[in-house]
Amino acid sequence: MQFELKLPLLGFESIKEMKLTKIDDIFMQLVSIDDVNRTSFTLINPFVLKAYEIEIPNSVEALLDIKSDTNILIFNIVVIHKPLEKSTINFVAPLIFNTDNFTMVQTILDGKAAKDHEMAECIGDFLNQND
Repeated sequence: MQFELKLPLLGFESIKEMKLTKIDDIFMQLVSIDDVNRTSFTLINPFVLKAYEIEIPNSVEALLDIKSDTNILIFNIVVIHKPLEKSTINFVAPLIFNTDNFTMVQTILDGKAAKDHEMAECIGDFLNQND
């Protein structure tokens, strides 16, 4: 699926469109369409790892035209390391996708939501919990 960014990704202001591709049931790949470097990110479904509750800010709902019946996806960026258990997940800056109108935005959690999550949680901590 191809998405239009309604706000720039932090640090990647020139990217306007990205393609989201499923890797498996947990991971996705997000690749820029409009920059020559083909910037890419590995994303993870946070809901398979922990109770991940966030409140989507009203400004994001307006930007993405999110209504009560809108189909949305929420993913987090993973910084991949070897071994995979050393990879880190940014739970504080989720990516929100509206799959009805193919728009997306990255938001920064604040308040209580930010206190409940970390910017660099080790994926290995969650793998060990599920053993």
